[in-house]
Amino acid sequence: MTATHTGHPHSAKRHWAEGLTVFAAIMLMIAGVLDILRGIMAVAEDDLFVNTPNYIFEFDLTSWGWIHLALGAAAVIVSIGLFQASTWARVAGMVIGGLIIIGNFLSMPYYPVWSIVMIAFSAFIIWALSVVRQEDFDESFTTPPRNL
Repeated sequence: MTATHTGHPHSAKRHWAEGLTVFAAIMLMIAGVLDILRGIMAVAEDDLFVNTPNYIFEFDLTSWGWIHLALGAAAVIVSIGLFQASTWARVAGMVIGGLIIIGNFLSMPYYPVWSIVMIAFSAFIIWALSVVRQEDFDESFTTPPRNL
């Protein structure tokens, strides 16, 4: 006997779109929480950070703390929008991911390992939100799945 598949022809694309969007939302939530924690560390007690002399992008650590705190809060809000499959959240997620990369690159001498981890997280977020085409993204959250 042969098996016939009566499922939706784009079900594989739909699953990829849903999976990558959920992946990006979770990663953005984690990156946001980590950035919030980093911001709190820098604002509350800046003795934890290494002080690098003659760094061209030198800011007060309290300033870096507030920058990371704001980026983290924005990332958490956008990740909630990604769980709801909002198109604005997909675009904002890529923008926030890029800003997190830039912020962590500029503050790399203060806490290098954490900065590299955050840059990698944000690169995965941007990748996951970029590879899903708009048609697959819209279709995956507007049509209910069919039973196979």
